[in-house]
Amino acid sequence: MTEAYSRLAGRYVELFGSGAHEHPDDLALVERHLARVPGPVLDLGCGPGHLTRTLHDRGADVTGIDLVPEFLAHARAAHPGVRFEQRSLTHPGRPDGSVAGVLAWYSLIHLDPARVDGVLAGIRRVLAPGGALVVGFFDGAAVEPFDHKVVTAYRWPADEFARRLARAGFAEAERVQRGQDGERRPHAAIAARAD
Repeated sequence: MTEAYSRLAGRYVELFGSGAHEHPDDLALVERHLARVPGPVLDLGCGPGHLTRTLHDRGADVTGIDLVPEFLAHARAAHPGVRFEQRSLTHPGRPDGSVAGVLAWYSLIHLDPARVDGVLAGIRRVLAPGGALVVGFFDGAAVEPFDHKVVTAYRWPADEFARRLARAGFAEAERVQRGQDGERRPHAAIAARAD
């Protein structure tokens, strides 16, 4: 997956790097739950870093985490003063209970559904009790793969993703859903708190 994103990084940055494509309701959700948490925030799978920058600009002590060197090079150049690290979202290099918030914005979409529970449990481990998680993903009627421009991605019914969050030790706090909008696929985002 890293190699696939590396090959398309220039085009991806061109399309999404500015953050102009983000829906205002999504930005508001992310800010409500992550901009003012009392402690470190991780943007797991930060891509070109536009949401990391948004959180930084709103006062969050945020670090963008990604494996794609081309994304990180762009993020560091475009957003000086914001921290970015080359790490895996499954191994973010933080001690258990040390993080106040996590953003996983479309960064879990390529995970095989059988791996999602383990990854969510790992995110829960690094979060302090009461810590916030905001996750964005493609909404759908069933958990199913589809051909994504980079590599296979998965749609998730929002209720099913919420069940997975609950199994991993999260309580849903807020949800945003939108149907197909032109070229944009159906979308869901869930904000949750670590129990």
